[in-house]
Amino acid sequence: MACMSVLTRDEAQNRAQLLDVHRYTVELDLTTGDETFGSRTLIRFTARTDADTFVEVKPHELRSATLDGEPLDTGTLDGNRLPLKNLTRGEHELRVDAVMRYSRTGEGMHRFTDPSDGETYVYTQMFLDDVQRVFAAFDQPDLKAVFELTVRAPEHWTVLANGITEHTGDGLWRAAATPRISTYLVAVAAGPWHSVRTEHRGLPFGIHCRRSLAPHLDADAEEILGITRACFDRYHEKFTEPYPFDSYDQAFVPEFNAGAMENPGLVTFRDEFVYRSAVTDTERQTRAMVIAHEMAHMWFGNLVTLTWWDDIWLNESFAEYMGYRTTAEATRFTGPWTEFGVTRKSWGYDADQRPTTHPVAPEAVHDTASALLNFDGISYAKGASALRQLVAWLGEQDFLAGINTHFARHRFGNAALADFIDSLASATDRDVHAWADAWLRTTGVDTLTASVDAVPGRWTLALDRDGSRPHRVTVGVYDRDLGDGRTLVLRERYETDVPQAAGPEPRPGTRPALVVPNDLDLTYAKVRLDETSLETALRGLSGIPDALTRAVVWNSLRDMVRDGELAPSDYLATASAHLPEETDLALVQGVLAFAAGHIADRYLEPKERPAALAALTSLCRDVIRRTEDGDHPGLRLIAVRHFISAAAHPDTIAAWLAEGTVPGGPELDPELRWRILARLAVLGATDEAAIAAELERDPSATGQEGAARCRAALPDEDSKARAWETMFHSDEVSNYLFTATAQGFWQPEQADLVRPYVARYYQDAVRLAARRGPAIAVATGRRAFPFHEVDPDHLELGERCLREQDPVPALRRTLADQLDDLARALRVRQA
Repeated sequence: MACMSVLTRDEAQNRAQLLDVHRYTVELDLTTGDETFGSRTLIRFTARTDADTFVEVKPHELRSATLDGEPLDTGTLDGNRLPLKNLTRGEHELRVDAVMRYSRTGEGMHRFTDPSDGETYVYTQMFLDDVQRVFAAFDQPDLKAVFELTVRAPEHWTVLANGITEHTGDGLWRAAATPRISTYLVAVAAGPWHSVRTEHRGLPFGIHCRRSLAPHLDADAEEILGITRACFDRYHEKFTEPYPFDSYDQAFVPEFNAGAMENPGLVTFRDEFVYRSAVTDTERQTRAMVIAHEMAHMWFGNLVTLTWWDDIWLNESFAEYMGYRTTAEATRFTGPWTEFGVTRKSWGYDADQRPTTHPVAPEAVHDTASALLNFDGISYAKGASALRQLVAWLGEQDFLAGINTHFARHRFGNAALADFIDSLASATDRDVHAWADAWLRTTGVDTLTASVDAVPGRWTLALDRDGSRPHRVTVGVYDRDLGDGRTLVLRERYETDVPQAAGPEPRPGTRPALVVPNDLDLTYAKVRLDETSLETALRGLSGIPDALTRAVVWNSLRDMVRDGELAPSDYLATASAHLPEETDLALVQGVLAFAAGHIADRYLEPKERPAALAALTSLCRDVIRRTEDGDHPGLRLIAVRHFISAAAHPDTIAAWLAEGTVPGGPELDPELRWRILARLAVLGATDEAAIAAELERDPSATGQEGAARCRAALPDEDSKARAWETMFHSDEVSNYLFTATAQGFWQPEQADLVRPYVARYYQDAVRLAARRGPAIAVATGRRAFPFHEVDPDHLELGERCLREQDPVPALRRTLADQLDDLARALRVRQA
């Protein structure tokens, strides 16, 4: 295979100075077979001067190319670049006729056949530079153009695109021309979709999924469309620029690599958001937030687009912030910021403490391969946290005035950090340039450490800052309820700046039982409580009245464990003491996930793991007992899931599976059945016959993944060898089946069995990532990594791989992160 070239920042800047791209006319033929499709492209553009340049295309076969009617030598295609030599100043027409290959990795044009009914679906994922896998393009975000698409598809298919589509007969569909958009935002989704359509404010709205999921989409259609309408209306209250496209479709597509993609007029979501099995209200809240996030992109990213990939935060940080804020303001869900605090911020904190950290807004991102690595907890969670802090410092009115100025100045164009800061500066007297330097150009997490001094009648809080950023925080002050001694009562909240310019200010009253810096979680910083407050929190965390404050405290404890300042066993004991009384679903899920995935699986020595699992199952049993009245189905479902995953003995969960229900409910739906079977496989309490029988019961795509996960988890040499072959030597396995197999393969209970594969992992992962591309490279690093092997020799193996084996950038970054987490786990064990 020819080497593919990544586009550099300098190349993009030079080409942007040379070209003005006007219009793409793209014809796709999806009727040519199961492996390839036809792609014909006409690009109309202007050259501003005489020069050479190139167009990107990644074909299976380049059939022909002409420039202004003159044939180009297709043999000059170098990897993904077709040279355009001796361009003269003026108007040009480039035509490219190619055969393109369908993807099984979620990149380019992904093709999926539903095992439930044999129906086939295809959809595009053009991000970040994968438009080249579908049609020829000048593939960079600042060469915007109008796109006209026609698609030939099987007669019983429906074709969706960025604009309204029309079936003109004989399987041919024509999409309305787009406004000027970037190449990475073009979208097509084709297949026998099940669709629910409506209209709002004169615009067509639609939601779509594959036919086998139709009953599940129909059950939630009003919720999904109601959230869509509410977010749409809320954004029109905030933004002076109206929604800039002709329709709003949301397609739930199979085997999608991301949570969703903000294609203008056709947002694509992973179809796990069409729930086949029971979910918690927090999971529904997450779906609502993703809907709000993607809709925010219609303005942040689609109407105004980054000039180059060093300003990813202008897309993702804003959409993340607006998604959570709008979900809280416009929908029935009241806990988005708690969920953000307990899950998303920890993602950001973790990423920002690794050697691979980067500023929210880097000074320069050299090329597209480097850019792809920055779609992480920093660009999303840290960037959104920075914006939340900006609003707290600047005020909502000035913030909105600034972003509306930004939209007006750059509509249907491109912008960079400097443009945005200038727009903000026009709306306020505050020094937003200095704020941006402090918050967006720096790396790392500040730590705010509290100390409290008290004398009769007054007390003083001092906040010591380890870091460099200014912070506006809300301090929460709590007393014990004298009635029961366990509940904490809010005495007051007050705002303060860190650093405190005039020094700590004494406050009247007795010393509080608990003082929480960053009480409303408005800044991005680790928090260390004073000694008395920490003791209060450990003993009385469930008595704190506000879930968001509890999230701040749980995060503080989590960070202390990761930093070696709190024993993992103490965290587990705190969880056991307080989670049975917790009512917030996001907190229960977040704390249990950390306790299981980090503490039990990695931070404790193997000999301590059985006791940790026993503590988790006991905790979950307490919650299951507490919810027998049926009033808290979400809590009960979370507890059942984690009880299954932590079970050290098969008897109880095997009985649940045989009976088809948990005593007192819930009845086992497909998700719970596969979860139990996977745990039984780990414990050696099931076999291939039982897995095959379950797959016959549930032959869906999710069932196929469940079966792959179970088979990889079976504790015998033949099962492990087959799973390894599937992951690392079968290039036809899809991205989702690869991930499911990887999730089953490594199990702490099977450490001795799989230890010979640890060294093989690094050799085979490097080869696989180079062969199959960035999506599989990331999955290999994140999902197939031997996470359970917390050992200095393993760390040395990984570090030697990075030094000597030259993994592709996507794998190098994920391995570097995993190895840093491994080194941290070793330090926690030593502490």
